[in-house]
Amino acid sequence: MANLTAVILAAGKGTRMKSELPKVLHKVGGRPMLEHVMDAAEAAGCRDNVVIVGHKAEMVQSLIGDRARTALQAEQLGTGHAVLQAADILHDYTGTVMILCGDTPLLEAEELRKFYEEHVKSGAAATVMSAMMEDPFGYGRILRDEKGDVAAIVEEKDATDEQRKIREINTGNYCVEAPLLFDVLKTLGNNNSQGEYYLTDVLAKLRAMGKKVGGVVTADSEMIMGVNSQDQLAEAEAVMQRRLQERKKKE
Repeated sequence: MANLTAVILAAGKGTRMKSELPKVLHKVGGRPMLEHVMDAAEAAGCRDNVVIVGHKAEMVQSLIGDRARTALQAEQLGTGHAVLQAADILHDYTGTVMILCGDTPLLEAEELRKFYEEHVKSGAAATVMSAMMEDPFGYGRILRDEKGDVAAIVEEKDATDEQRKIREINTGNYCVEAPLLFDVLKTLGNNNSQGEYYLTDVLAKLRAMGKKVGGVVTADSEMIMGVNSQDQLAEAEAVMQRRLQERKKKE
């Protein structure tokens, strides 16, 4: 059995949704987004999963029930800080941690399984799932070195004009080896414009330690779509319905 556990980020309020409901509880295909992500993680082989809760934690916890353990991110201080909240629960875990976002309802188990297998095969300390986008605006860009490993991830606002032309983007999904992940998370600083602890800084630190950081391109850029607004929710719903219809045709 794969030594694989998921940490799913579900603490955000989702201000742009303009709704009282926590973002990850908005429904796509008749079910909360977080439920789709938990399904995909479990079907991909993730066990003893941890969901990071925050905004309206009790509501989110009642959906999760006993399907996963939960850790509370009381203040939303960035993605790195969110994952760090799982450190106490996973303190004696050795294996791969797959980090996923609770607002990506189109994730599919088969693609996550491939991602994990590529990560293990490459021997990397961390692997980023990336995607090629026709219009990469707004996404962090993947910078690769001469060996094809991930040298850095540069955010849109920090990118040079040349870097903005890069079409390979960071999906926000990662595989990172533990306990190394938590050792490095504990050393992160928040010296940036947002005052947040970024998960992408973990990759930079691993590189600086001489560790390999890989990148696996998903062939399905729709699958990694994050939902931050009602418009994007409608878009994800349309994709979900189309996929369900395509599946029915194949049956």
